[in-house]
Amino acid sequence: MSKARLIVLAVTQRQQTQAEVARRYRVSWRWVHELIRRYEQGGWDAIEPRSRRPRSNSAATAEPVRARILALRRVLTDSGLDAGPVTIAWHLEHEYPRAPSTSTIRRILHKADLITPEPKKRPKSSIHRFEADQPNETGSSESRV
Repeated sequence: MSKARLIVLAVTQRQQTQAEVARRYRVSWRWVHELIRRYEQGGWDAIEPRSRRPRSNSAATAEPVRARILALRRVLTDSGLDAGPVTIAWHLEHEYPRAPSTSTIRRILHKADLITPEPKKRPKSSIHRFEADQPNETGSSESRV
């Protein structure tokens, strides 16, 4: 049984005050009041924890801009020109008052699987260590002339 359910039961069935329940369960009386209000409006389902995810993202790139980025990528690659994020950003600056950043363009292209990863670091499996089987098997000398 959840703590929220215990709090609601203590107030509704045991006839305890909200302040007493708040002290007993070490929560604020405002939270107890909020749980009681939710319970009265929507029943037991209403006191379950709600999602903390934002309902919308005002900073998200608009769908027409995303479509234009993908279309520009296709047009530039078909023409044999450079179709990287910097080039696409340059083209978008002439069309939109606030063009997305190159990192945003790269992220959009990556989500559309239009970018193939090219790692710059060597994989650890390709590193060959020079190790000796016996002590003093590999030696090194430093000489100055």
